[in-house]
Amino acid sequence: MIFSRRLLSAFLLCAVALAPFSARAAKSRPTRPAEAEGSYKGAIAINAATGDVLLQENPDIVSPPASMTKLMTFAVLSDKLAGGALTLSTPVQIDASDAKIGGTQVYLDPRETFPVEELIYAMMIQSANDAAHALARVAAGSVPGFVELMNAKARELGMTHTTFRSPHGLPPASRQIADGDLTSPRDFALLCRYLVQKTDVLKYSSVRERDFGPARVKGPQHMRNHNNLLGKVAGVDGLKTGYTAGAGYCLSATAERNGQRVIVVIMGAFGPGGQRDLGRSRDLKTVELLERAFAAIPANAPRFTSSAPAAEASPISHAPLPADEKKPGDDAPTIKFAVPRAK
Repeated sequence: MIFSRRLLSAFLLCAVALAPFSARAAKSRPTRPAEAEGSYKGAIAINAATGDVLLQENPDIVSPPASMTKLMTFAVLSDKLAGGALTLSTPVQIDASDAKIGGTQVYLDPRETFPVEELIYAMMIQSANDAAHALARVAAGSVPGFVELMNAKARELGMTHTTFRSPHGLPPASRQIADGDLTSPRDFALLCRYLVQKTDVLKYSSVRERDFGPARVKGPQHMRNHNNLLGKVAGVDGLKTGYTAGAGYCLSATAERNGQRVIVVIMGAFGPGGQRDLGRSRDLKTVELLERAFAAIPANAPRFTSSAPAAEASPISHAPLPADEKKPGDDAPTIKFAVPRAK
């Protein structure tokens, strides 16, 4: 009898742990104390093919996007590349203003020069703030000028609750949230849909690890993508993480399965009791939302298509990432979490 009770208890614990990720999650979820779960300010899941909202909770709440800001930086850079103002091989001479940005970086030196594409990889994989600053400065002649282009692009895409004030998403000098970059999950989903439809963002956001600056005097810096879902959740190939103390843990994620593509944006996430849990609760909630969103797409929904320019093959590594390595800076480090295999 004792053995049977212990076996039953173990079974129930496993059932509660796996229930949010099962096919039944879209209909019902187990009741758990609120303090045992993480929290988040807002989230949304959309069908990338149609723009239809599949799931949402506080989708219009305005909050800092942290390093997700770099997705708009990428959007403006894509316009510059498409218009011929830049090429992927355009040399970017680093200056002192780039080198002193701080946070997550590739430690650019004013004596260095890199092609645009090398800095894009650094911005998208390492979430390098110094690379984002250098790209913005060169692309528009000044960082303030580039930020103006970011806000113009936001207006073009219908992002009505969005204001950008930097190309990287670091907190403002005042440390006042109102003075920094601000957006909403719904607005950011619009940006993400534009990116996967019209640009080659997935060429960069899907790369799990890569060396930056192989010819540097001090040697290359090995970069690992901060998106913990890459290689662990079926179909995930982007897009961008973010974290600051004021923003919480943020993630714009996308996945494609069987011709359908889903976009999930979650903002302001923290662990149980508001803890800084290295993004664990954010990632687990994103996985749940992805599964529920795919289940919510009607059987007759149109397939996802993209008019993005054809991208050259990227050096994507499929080796598993170290699960417990901590990264300094504004983005969440890689963490351990178990994701059930998609059915």
